[in-house]
Amino acid sequence: MKNSRKNFIVIEAVLAVLAAAVTAAMLQGQNGDRRNKISVIVQNSDDSQWTAFKYGLKMAAEDADAEMSVVSTGSSLTAEEMEKIIQRETDNGADGILVQPVPGEDTAELLKKTDAKIPVMLVESGMKAEGKDLNLSVVQPDHYACGRDLAEELLKDYRGNLRGKTMGLFLETEETEASLQRKKGFCDAIRDAGGEISWSVSGFYGADGEKTLQSQPWVDFIIAFDDSSLTAAGEASAARNLHGALVYGIGSSTEAVYYLDTGAAECLVVPDEFNVGYQSLTEMAGRLEEIFYETEEKTVSHTVLRRNTLFSEENQELLFTMSQ
Repeated sequence: MKNSRKNFIVIEAVLAVLAAAVTAAMLQGQNGDRRNKISVIVQNSDDSQWTAFKYGLKMAAEDADAEMSVVSTGSSLTAEEMEKIIQRETDNGADGILVQPVPGEDTAELLKKTDAKIPVMLVESGMKAEGKDLNLSVVQPDHYACGRDLAEELLKDYRGNLRGKTMGLFLETEETEASLQRKKGFCDAIRDAGGEISWSVSGFYGADGEKTLQSQPWVDFIIAFDDSSLTAAGEASAARNLHGALVYGIGSSTEAVYYLDTGAAECLVVPDEFNVGYQSLTEMAGRLEEIFYETEEKTVSHTVLRRNTLFSEENQELLFTMSQ
């Protein structure tokens, strides 16, 4: 008798799941002519550092027959502002959201709550709340490897010996997982080379970056860990305001390439932002199209650019995506 009852309950549960799946499929069929709407939220979205990223989004949206929009944002997006944007996009019919997370526990709670309503996927950087992963899929560069490879280029230039050399670390923020990993990768790679890190500054915005650099003690090298920092350092270097310091950095804009080409920067590590955009939107579109689709975490590659090989054939595709 007990076994019969147990079997009955199992059958009922299976039928309930099947009924839910059939209902979802019918609803999907009824909306077959409607394209899925995917909203994309990144900080300072109109900045040129996102050009390749947006191009990747565009290409993926065309391939997936999805409707994609990049929300216009400022350079210092707060958790409160992000909440308002997500609410507005949800109210306007967004089926899924790709978001570059803003640091903070409030953001973590917001993204978890939003993901319970519509799918959310992180781009550019992962995020931890109280030291734990959010369990949201992310498409991003290998930030640790970007920092490590930047350090290795510096070490190549000085045959692995930085004794007597000083460095200043320059980054937009130290609060994101991306920034922390880039800095860690660099510092781990130079640990035994003998150089000294004289200072590390963050938190600047816009034109204030150059002033921030000028106020720091003189160093031999300035290491810039993001596009905003690299372009600020490049501008200061071009104006001869760095007292001869050489600039090594990570960037993804045509401005960053310009400073490399003109000698204001020695080396540039470029994350494949095109594929961050393409892979993230493709994954989100798949999740919206298929009921049981599980999004996958994706880590994209990066390229080391030097002035003497900048315009080589193997770099043409990368430069093309950065200029669209």
